[in-house]
Amino acid sequence: MNQENRPIRSYVLRQGRISKAQQFAFDTLMPKFGLAFQPGFLALDEIFGRKAPRMLEIGFGMGETTARIAEENPDKDYLAIEVHTPGVGSLLKGIEERQLSNVRIIQHDAVEVLEKMIPDGSISGVHIFFPDPWPKKRHHKRRLIQPGLIALLCSKLEIGGYIHAATDWEEYAAHILDVMEKEPLLSNSAKGYAERPAYRPLTKFEERGIRLGHGVWDIIFRKPRADR
Repeated sequence: MNQENRPIRSYVLRQGRISKAQQFAFDTLMPKFGLAFQPGFLALDEIFGRKAPRMLEIGFGMGETTARIAEENPDKDYLAIEVHTPGVGSLLKGIEERQLSNVRIIQHDAVEVLEKMIPDGSISGVHIFFPDPWPKKRHHKRRLIQPGLIALLCSKLEIGGYIHAATDWEEYAAHILDVMEKEPLLSNSAKGYAERPAYRPLTKFEERGIRLGHGVWDIIFRKPRADR
């Protein structure tokens, strides 16, 4: 593929520092909790060994929030997507410490995972918490949340499913709200921005920002029934 035809990524792969504990967790636990990227829709009931609501976590960072949500909602299964190895190792470590059985990790580009691996109508909820805001205008094209991604996510949502994004960058929040409002298959769960739901815990970074007077914006849209 030539340079002009390469898709624009919403992330930059950096080497990053990985701790010994994260590397050990990655080496020993990824074979159990990781799913290799490969074309072909996942048999989710077989992977998790049950039928349950399936949640998609895109860009989980170091995984602290994902592990906590999964622990507090054992009736749901979580597919967690992240490209950076330190974060994957950190979440794997959290899975072991919390003895979680309802999380699986895919270390790959989220768009390709959605296109090639996630069956249509199979996801109950999508979480995109604090994606890179790419604040410089010339980098806005790298932002993860764009009309194409939201349309793709809609195809993967079951009826009644939701997309929940959160950001601490106000201009990006306005962009996300605008993109979701223009998607005909979605309906806003609130008038504008939503209150933070109980299932999304405050991160340490977020708590520090709130103490400093920084804002956080939650945007939650649902895929309503066609007869509404």
